Amino acid sequence: MLTAARRDGARAPRDCFLGVERSLLGNRWERRGGEDRLALALAQRFSLPEIVGRVLAARGVGLEAAEDYLSPTLRRLLPDPGGLRDMGRAVACLEAAIRAGRRIALFGDYDVDGATSAALLTRFLKSAGVEPRIYIPDRQAEGYGPNLPALRRLAAEGVAVVVTLDCGTTAFEALDGAKSLGLELVVVDHHSTAGALPPARALVNPNRPDDDSPLGQLAAVGVAFLLVVALNRALRESGWYRDSDLAEPDLMAWLDLVALGTVCDVVPLTGLNRAFVGQGLKVMARRGNPGLAALADCAGLDEPPGTYHAAFLLGPRVNAGGRVGESWLGASLLSSDDPQETRQLAARLNELNEERKAIERSVLDQALLQLDPEPEGLAFAAGEGWHPGVIGIVASRLKERSGRPALVVALEDGVGKGSARSVPGVDLGAAVLAARDAGLLVDGGGHPMAAGLTVREADLPALRSFLDERLAARMAEIGYRPALGIDALLQPGAADADLVGDLQRLAPFGAGNAEPRVALASVRIAGARVVGEDHVRCDLGGTDGRRLKGIAFRALDGPLGPALLETRGLPLHVAGKLRPDSWAGREAVQLIIDDAAPAGP
Repeated sequence: MLTAARRDGARAPRDCFLGVERSLLGNRWERRGGEDRLALALAQRFSLPEIVGRVLAARGVGLEAAEDYLSPTLRRLLPDPGGLRDMGRAVACLEAAIRAGRRIALFGDYDVDGATSAALLTRFLKSAGVEPRIYIPDRQAEGYGPNLPALRRLAAEGVAVVVTLDCGTTAFEALDGAKSLGLELVVVDHHSTAGALPPARALVNPNRPDDDSPLGQLAAVGVAFLLVVALNRALRESGWYRDSDLAEPDLMAWLDLVALGTVCDVVPLTGLNRAFVGQGLKVMARRGNPGLAALADCAGLDEPPGTYHAAFLLGPRVNAGGRVGESWLGASLLSSDDPQETRQLAARLNELNEERKAIERSVLDQALLQLDPEPEGLAFAAGEGWHPGVIGIVASRLKERSGRPALVVALEDGVGKGSARSVPGVDLGAAVLAARDAGLLVDGGGHPMAAGLTVREADLPALRSFLDERLAARMAEIGYRPALGIDALLQPGAADADLVGDLQRLAPFGAGNAEPRVALASVRIAGARVVGEDHVRCDLGGTDGRRLKGIAFRALDGPLGPALLETRGLPLHVAGKLRPDSWAGREAVQLIIDDAAPAGP
C-alpha cells in the first residue's frame, strides 16, 4: 500500500530510507515518523519492546490514547447513538413500524458494506418479530443507490418503510418520488454530501454537513450498528420484548458483520472502528454466522481470521454477486441461518468470484495499455463494453501502478459508469461532487478515498481534464509523491515469531493503522520461483548469515517479480510485512514483500 510523503500537507520531506529515492515500484522509501522520547515512554509504561513503542509513536499514538489503542473495547469506545443527527427520528419511525406491523424494506448497496448492513438490520428486525424485505439493486440494470422504479415495486408489494443502507444520501430524485408513493424513507449512510439533504424522514449520516459527532470515519455498517443499538434500547424501554414474549438479542454476536463491512470499505481503523474490527474478528472466529462459515470453507480459511482474510478472501466473494452476478447473493448469504442454503449460496459466490477474476484480468490488461506513464493528477482509462462490476478493482490496480488517483470508466450506449480510487491526502469524493456541481456528471458521489460516477460519453474529455487539474493541484499543494513508509531495519535473523507476536499487539491493521513494515538491507535472493498464477516466492539471505522466506503477491506482471527472479546474485534492499508462516504445519515467519530496490555498489 502506498503512503503519502506528506499526509497533512505540512511536514517537510523526510530523508529517504537506505538511500532509496526511487524503488522498483517507483516509491521513495521513508522512515515513518515519531518522537524517540515518546516511543521510549510508551515502551516503558506499557512494558512493550522498543520497536513496538516506535511503531505506536509513528502512528501518532500518545500516552493517553495508548491503552485504548492496544486494547480497544466497545465498553469504553461505543458512543451514545443519539449523538448522530436524526438518530431519534430514525428510531421513532422504525419503532412505530415494528409496533404497527408495517412492512419494512432494506435497500442496500451491492458492495460488502451494503450487504453486511442489510444482513445486520435483517437479523435485528427478525429478532424483534419483523420479517424485512431485502432489496439490492442490479449493478448493470439499475446502477448505484435507490431508484424510482425499484421503490415503486416495493410500494406495490405493500412496503411502508424503506431503509437505505450505504446509499441514498444523494438520491434526491428517487427519494422525492418515493414521497408521492406514500413511502417513509430512512437513510443510513456515510458518503459525503454536497450540502443539500435528500427528502427523507431521517438521514443518519455522520458526514452530513450539520452532524457534529466525531464519527465520520465509520463505514455504513458501523452507522447501522449504532442504529440497532438505539432501536434495541427503545424497544427494551418501551416493553416490546416483554410484551411480545421475545428474547432481547445479543447485539455483540453480530459484530462479525460489522468487522467485515468496516474492513472491506477501507475506512480508517482508528477509534471506534478498531473496537468494531478487533471484537468482530473474535466473533468471526467462533463461526456463529452460517453464511460466513460456509464462505470461509469455500475460501480454504482454516485459521483465525484477520483483516487480511476479511479484505482479500471473504470480502471479494461477498462482492462477487454484486460485481458479475446476482447482486442479492451476498446479503442473503450473510442473513441466512439455513445450513443447506448458505452452503449453496457460498458455492455460487465462490464460482462468481472466479468469473470476476477472469473478467478483471481482461479489463486490467486493456486499461494498462492506456495508462499514461507519467500522469499529472489522474491515472485514467475507459473502454467500450468493459464490465462495470470490475472497474473499481481495476481502478485500485491503476492507483497501485501509478501512485496516483485513478478513474476507470466502462462505456455503453453513450454513457459511462466510472469508479475511482484515491491516495492519502487527496479527497476524491469532494472532487467528484465538484464535477457534478459543474454539470459534468449525470450523478456521482463518494468519500475521500473512493467514488463512483455516471457521465455522458461526450462529457468524458471535459471531466477528465477537470479532475486531472483539480487533483494535480491538490497533490502539488501537499507535496505528494509515491512513498513507502518503513518502521524498522532488520536482519533476517531478527525476524522471529516473538517479534511477529509483539507487532501483532497493534492489530487490527488496515486503513489509518498501517501494518508495520520492515526493511532488509543488501539481501541476496535465493531459490526464487513463480508460485500460483503470478506470485514469486524466494529466500532472502542477509549479511548475518541467516535466511528468511519471502513472497511477493501478484508481482509477476510488474517490475518487482522479474527483479526477484533475475537478480543474478546482486544484492537488493527489500521491504515488506512480517507474518506467521504455518504452511505444512510448521511455525515460522515470512516476509510479504511490498517493494525492493537495488542495493548499489
